[in-house]
Order: sequence, then structure tokens, then C-alpha cells
Amino acid sequence: MMASRGYDMTPTMYSPDGRIYQVEYAIETVKRGTLAIGISSKQGVIMAVEEKPRTLQTSNVTQKIFQVDYHIGVAAAGYIPDARVQVDGARFFSQGNRMTYDESVEVGTVAKHLADQAHQFTQYGGVRPNGVSMIIAGIDQKGESIYVTDPSGTYIQFSAIAIGAGSDDVNAFLEKHYKDDLSIEDAAALAIAAINLKAEAKDGINNIKMAKITTESKTFEKVSESDLQNYSQNTSKFAAE
Repeated sequence: MMASRGYDMTPTMYSPDGRIYQVEYAIETVKRGTLAIGISSKQGVIMAVEEKPRTLQTSNVTQKIFQVDYHIGVAAAGYIPDARVQVDGARFFSQGNRMTYDESVEVGTVAKHLADQAHQFTQYGGVRPNGVSMIIAGIDQKGESIYVTDPSGTYIQFSAIAIGAGSDDVNAFLEKHYKDDLSIEDAAALAIAAINLKAEAKDGINNIKMAKITTESKTFEKVSESDLQNYSQNTSKFAAE
């Protein structure tokens, strides 16, 4: 990265070559976070994250997957305290939509709201951009959908996406193996294989947390360790070449 020469003192200042350094620094924070993956299937959506708990840490609690509404979940990579604050805002927004319009909010509407909130932190002095990217996944009136937001305030829809450390290689892996007609079980297996892409145990689940929303229930559910173990038995079909 070129010398900032003071242009990184505020997120409101462009450098002469058209860059906002504080936003770039925030995006770099995301790249240093552990992996988060979202995969859409014909039967629902999968959110999976890589978490490496300490020896005495309670292992059945995930720090990187959040429920926003009964039909929407979020997986985050980067500075997780920023994610918690944004998720709280998304929950308030989602419930406000239900109170106002008497219907559940669309996934894309929540993604846009989160992106707008992130963008505000690039427009004022005395604040810093949020150092987190988030995968917003859910099922609404339009079907299954997955969006990604980043610290700049951008939001984009994907069928499958990875964010965090090593995401370039993982996204190449997903591009190779993803198919529109995946079952929810195969989508979960693909997520496990993607997180374990560089690991010795290709089917290991010790550092993986997962949640799903199926088209049948349309409700956010955390995946149990026993179900993770069952899904991991199908990872061989997505072996890296």
C-alpha cells in the first residue's frame, strides 16, 4: 500500500488517487478474520463459520452467527463487536417493519439497511468504518437469498460466498463445486469442505459452527454437532483437485 501521507486521518477524505484509506483498512480487518460462508440451495440456506475456541471456552455457543428475525440469519467475519452492534440494529429494523406493515421484512431490505448503516460511518469525521463484513441469509416471499455487506456500505447478492481469511481460494472452490440444485445436506457438506479446504482433516467439524433456514420451516435453526457430523460424511464428493 502506498504511503497515506495523512489521507487516512479521516474516512471523509479521498487521497489524490481516489482512495479512502480508512475504508481500505477496515476491509483488511475483514480479510484477517476467520472464514464465514453462505450457501443457497433448493431447500434453503446455510451459514457456516470457522471458530477456534480456547481450551476452556464454552464450545456450544457461536460468536459469529446471529439470528435477526425468525427467517433471517447473519454470519460475520472481521471485528465481531461491530457485527453485534449492526445485528442489533437489524433486529430493531426488522421488528419495526413487522409492526408497521404487519409482514416479515425481505432479506434484501435488511441487507440494504445494514449497508446504509455501514456507509454512514464513511461520511462523518470522528468515527471509523465498521471493520466487519456480513453474510445476510434467509427466506422470504421471493425465496432463498444471500447478500454480503462490507465496510464501504456495498451490498451484493450471491448464490454462494465466503468472506474472511483465505476467502479468495474458498470462493474459487465454491465456484467450481456449487450447483443450483444442491440439497440442504449437500450445501452443508460443501460449506464444511470449503472451511476445511486447507486443513489436514477434510471432514473435521471441531472448529465449525453452522445454522440453516429451510424452505419447509422458514425458521432460523442452529445445526447440532451430531447433524454436523452427519453432513461431514458427504464432503468427499467436493474433494479439492
